[in-house]
Amino acid sequence: MVEFGGWEMPIQYPSGIIEEHLATRKGSGLFDVSHMGRFILTGRGSTEFLQHVLTNNVKALDIDHVGAQYTIIANESGGAIDDAYLYHFSEDEYVLVVNAANRTKDWKHFQTILKKFDDVCLEDRTEETVMIALQGPASRSILEQVMESGSLPEPKRNSIGNIRIAGHTFRISCTGYTGEPICFELFAKREVGPATWDLLIEQGAAPIGLGARDTLRLEAGLPLYGHELGKDPEGGEIPIMACPLARFAVSFSSLKGDFLGRESLSQQFDAMKKILERDYSGNRVLPRLIRAMVVTGRGIGREGAKVFKADKHVGYITSGTRIPYWSFEGNGPNSKQTSEHNLRSICLAYVECDVLEGEKVMIDIRGKYIDAVVVPHHIRSDVPPYARPIIYR
Repeated sequence: MVEFGGWEMPIQYPSGIIEEHLATRKGSGLFDVSHMGRFILTGRGSTEFLQHVLTNNVKALDIDHVGAQYTIIANESGGAIDDAYLYHFSEDEYVLVVNAANRTKDWKHFQTILKKFDDVCLEDRTEETVMIALQGPASRSILEQVMESGSLPEPKRNSIGNIRIAGHTFRISCTGYTGEPICFELFAKREVGPATWDLLIEQGAAPIGLGARDTLRLEAGLPLYGHELGKDPEGGEIPIMACPLARFAVSFSSLKGDFLGRESLSQQFDAMKKILERDYSGNRVLPRLIRAMVVTGRGIGREGAKVFKADKHVGYITSGTRIPYWSFEGNGPNSKQTSEHNLRSICLAYVECDVLEGEKVMIDIRGKYIDAVVVPHHIRSDVPPYARPIIYR
């Protein structure tokens, strides 16, 4: 147990990080994510307020279909104050989930802007509610066993719904931060949390701590604020568009108007289009990008380690460790998960924009240069029910 964002959190349970990671990928992992900040917004002006302070298009949310979206709280220079998830479970209310460590900072940021908008009520309900994530291939069947009424969301990412478990109402969404194609997050009143946790464990879910939560999101290539978003190892600001997933969190829809950071993000977007065409003339705006890497030599690329292309220093590792993965037999959609697992060293790195997929680089690990290669992804999640590892050979 450790202090984390003002909460006492488990790094791991008795089975350990490796077993927890594997249990999520094979069956179902249960995460207590109640430490995440939960802000409730109501009032006629809440939609326009959120359109202004968030990067995604709030008006694209539909409570009958796709009612959740990944988004960024941006500053004027196009950097991230925080990344967040927005949920629209009912017509008159939004739920914004922010990182635990940034909860106070985000709240203060919003307070400076609220006075410019009429009829917006912003409440911090973090300590009044519970938030549980159930992730992995068996997650849907586990919920079907305990659900008394309601209907689970459509098997489509970001869809939402309402269900009842043990006499209590839960808001539920097909979201999560593990890369699992079958994933759920549940919201309810604080007092029903412990009993619900125990019930899901009884049905076969494995409790997962912070350690495996990090290895799972790393394997999925998902950014973590303070690593792939925020400040880089040199103290500079990481542009939002430098992070692949963050690009899906930015909308330039006319419905948004002139939101915070729009001009800077538009410049970053134009620079990214040039980079995709191998035109690096916009590298002043977007000098480096977050890339996935596999360590092919003997060693582990950890946060802060320098990355070299030939003899040139081109960036830093932002997240990295050795993670487990299940072996699969066959190829493509018909491949089958086996009972065998192995370990591999993977990382995410913030490197110069002309470092391309497939290129070989070197990582400085305590003065020793270790071979690595830039890859598109570490897993693929487009063929349920399993997230399949992409193994570089």
